[in-house]
Amino acid sequence: MPRRNNNRNSGGPSPVGTGGPRVEAGPAGYDDEQYLVRQIPGARALKTYRCPGCDHEIRPGVAHLVAWQADGLGGAEDRRHWHTGCWNGRGSRGVTRRWS
Repeated sequence: MPRRNNNRNSGGPSPVGTGGPRVEAGPAGYDDEQYLVRQIPGARALKTYRCPGCDHEIRPGVAHLVAWQADGLGGAEDRRHWHTGCWNGRGSRGVTRRWS
C-alpha cells in the first residue's frame, strides 16, 4: 500500500519568531498586569541588550524574548528584551534592574 503524506500541521503553535505576540502576566508575575511577549530567534537577534531580570547582556545571536505592556500605551522604547529563562522565572524572583 502506498505511503500517505499526512499534513502534520494541526494548527498548534507557530514556529519561534513567526507568530504574533502572546499575552502573559507581567514581570512581577501578577495576572493584573498583562504584557505582550514575542520570541526572537537567534538569527534575528542583531544587537546587544540588557536583560532586566538578571542585569546581564543578551549578546547578538542569542535567542530571547521581547515584552511590553498590552495596554497599547507607549512605543518601541518601552519594550524590554529578556532572557527566556529570566522571563520564565519572573514569578519566583524580583526584577534586578528597575525600568526607567
